[in-house]
Amino acid sequence: MTEPDGDGFFGESVAEHYDETLDEMFDPAVVEPAVALLAELAAGGRALELGVGTGRIALPLSARGVEVHGVDLSRAMIERLQAKPGAERVAVTVGDFATTRVDGRFRLVYLVFNTIMNVTTQDGQVAVFGNAAAHLEPGGHFVIEVGVPALRRLPPGERFVVFDAGERHWGVDEYDVAEQGLVSHHFERVAGDAPDRFEASSGPFRYVWPAELDLMARLAGMELRHRWSGWHREPFTSESTTHVSVWRKRTG
Repeated sequence: MTEPDGDGFFGESVAEHYDETLDEMFDPAVVEPAVALLAELAAGGRALELGVGTGRIALPLSARGVEVHGVDLSRAMIERLQAKPGAERVAVTVGDFATTRVDGRFRLVYLVFNTIMNVTTQDGQVAVFGNAAAHLEPGGHFVIEVGVPALRRLPPGERFVVFDAGERHWGVDEYDVAEQGLVSHHFERVAGDAPDRFEASSGPFRYVWPAELDLMARLAGMELRHRWSGWHREPFTSESTTHVSVWRKRTG
């Protein structure tokens, strides 16, 4: 994990353009199904978002009347959240979400948009599950949205997979299969007075399999209740590229 006094990959240079770069993820058609399902699972209780970022999910969830607390390592991302309307309703703690504790218990803890992969070791990911369970009420739910590793797209002997090739952005994932590592390389077109140029950035991740997540949940005293392909509760199949998984903390 990144040291707690730094912003890691999501520092000022990323935070400055984060919402604009990922504008499709802020589309109501993407946000609203996620918020609706999370509000249902919160069931009138408190919610904790690990890796709250600029508030893409926390702010609309709070607007539904759910008391939301967020944890994030990046002060730069949190500053963007706190500048938005409704931010006063979302309490935020700066820290590593694998270990940082906040006061009270929660009905719901959640991680969205591949955030579990920001934790780049298996031990760290296990710690995230333990931390989530420590914050949950008995019977509360832990939710993760994350991609299914795209190794079927990786030809033998190759390391690179292009995952986006648009006019504004190119994205290339670099896999280290032996270490279950992944580096995402981004090339973003920057418009200006001079001819357009591209800015490059790269971030390390650890991809993780659904069955591996289920074992982490069991170690933390939770059990799988649901696994869907997306926030509309589509069935999870062998062809699914993402999943939304819901674990429940045991009551006894």
